Amino acid sequence: MITIHILNGPNLNLLGQREPGLYGHRSMPDFMVELKQRFPNHRLELYQANREDTLIDLLHESALKADAVVLNAGAYTHTSLALGDAVKAIGIPVIEVHISNVFSREEVRHHSYIAAGCIGTITGFGLEGYALAVQHLIGLDQKKSGLQS
Repeated sequence: MITIHILNGPNLNLLGQREPGLYGHRSMPDFMVELKQRFPNHRLELYQANREDTLIDLLHESALKADAVVLNAGAYTHTSLALGDAVKAIGIPVIEVHISNVFSREEVRHHSYIAAGCIGTITGFGLEGYALAVQHLIGLDQKKSGLQS
């Protein structure tokens, strides 16, 4: 069993209400129920922060309490050098996730300050992007443990 922290940035607490045409009609807590059912042998913990400093603190705590992180930093992805530095500093695998396809949106969203510290980026697959990230992180752990053929 591995522990994966799912960290969401600003405005993602409004999923299901905020721009449903872009982000869908499901809340993250509702989706977490499904995600935990899909990966019952692993601990998935959801955290959300609208403040950049709180998100950085959550990353630091994840380094002590989790095996990996799925990070949707929201708009901070495109603005925060500090968040990018935190991702690089924590020493555990991080996958960047975006619900919408950031490359089909405003040009300012085409650059990520966190991607360089992540093992990969998933964008544009809706909430399913979180499941893809979790699945990959579990696979990495299995390879590391010698459990996968």
